Amino acid sequence: MWFNRKILTRTVVLVSFVSLFTDIASEMLYPVMPVYLRSIGFSVLLIGILEGVAEATAGLSKGYFGQLSDVMQKRVPFVRAGYIMAAVSKPLMAIFINPVWIFFVRTLDRFGKGVRTSARDAMLSDETTPEHKGKVFGFHRSMDTVGAAIGPVLALIFLWRYPGQYRWMFFLAFFPGMFAIALTFLLRDKKATRSVDNDKQKNPDHPVSRSGHRVGPPTSPGFFSYFRYWSKATPGYRYLVAGLLAFTLFNSSDAFLLLALKERHLSDTMMIGVYIFYNLVYALSSYPIGALADKIGLKTMLIAGLVMFAIVYTCIGFITSLLFAGILFFIYGLYAACTEGISKALISNMASRPETATAIGFFNSAASMLALLSSTLAGVLWYTIGSKGMFIVSGAGVFIVACYLVFVFRLKGTPP
Repeated sequence: MWFNRKILTRTVVLVSFVSLFTDIASEMLYPVMPVYLRSIGFSVLLIGILEGVAEATAGLSKGYFGQLSDVMQKRVPFVRAGYIMAAVSKPLMAIFINPVWIFFVRTLDRFGKGVRTSARDAMLSDETTPEHKGKVFGFHRSMDTVGAAIGPVLALIFLWRYPGQYRWMFFLAFFPGMFAIALTFLLRDKKATRSVDNDKQKNPDHPVSRSGHRVGPPTSPGFFSYFRYWSKATPGYRYLVAGLLAFTLFNSSDAFLLLALKERHLSDTMMIGVYIFYNLVYALSSYPIGALADKIGLKTMLIAGLVMFAIVYTCIGFITSLLFAGILFFIYGLYAACTEGISKALISNMASRPETATAIGFFNSAASMLALLSSTLAGVLWYTIGSKGMFIVSGAGVFIVACYLVFVFRLKGTPP
């Protein structure tokens, strides 16, 4: 039976549904956000600055709040607070249109993502063992991506019925966000089970009782102190994260893929349809791929995903038909299922349990920063050598990253 309650526990299912409802709300607005901002007077430059500031805020906060979650030995408060911020920010975007207010609210939304992400991923890791992490993270990504597929469909239906009524969509998006918040009140933190030796090794200045629990009041870490985790992380963690961050540098925003479809003369309806198809493939394949990864190895599945990415990016500039686009985005959906949850499962396997959120948070934070640089570089390459050249460079770069990880996994003896 694919649904095993011992693996997909109550907490895993609840967290997954929270993500589903949140993504319905977010993805309803994703296609119309730039159009809405332009309609209230934002220039393209100002939109770029807004998104840059918002994503930078999310990136930096992921590391800090991940570490704070480990220090406090709590997950639920960060998960709940982050999802509350995300839900509340949606209608606030439509209430006032002052640029300062829009900057504040959009940043609040991304800040909420930073608060919750690392603690949520650590909570999923805490619920399972290394043998089943592919299934757990795969199931979560599957549910999350179902929301990402439902959201744009709801947006299309709403705009078909009420053309141009963008502001009302922000109010409508509040309702799935409220469902997500309600579900977070059913979550409970697991009791901490710490290893004395591990705690002393990772945090020698933090007193630990004989029972294995930290004693004394936790001290709040500095905002950037999570960067110090790199120096004390295991070699396997550093090798893996170095490869994943190199991949991030070549992995530009999906907006460039959609622009490539437009450049190949696909209509708006076809473009959105292909995007929805990609999300459906991603959603439907995440759990089976996670289960398969537990059998054949998380590392093998990650490398397979990177090779798929390289194939798609190398070929995307040569699309000649809707069928060709569908095939490539089918492969792209499989790539996402092979990498998103799998990479977090691998990272959590290479971190001690008391520092899982810090390890994931460091990676999330660094990846968010590099994602900004990645899209900038992609834009420069698109402008200088054309879209085909940009995609080929990205595909070749990721293929090299895959070769690097093959070398690391085979010769450096990293954990499975």
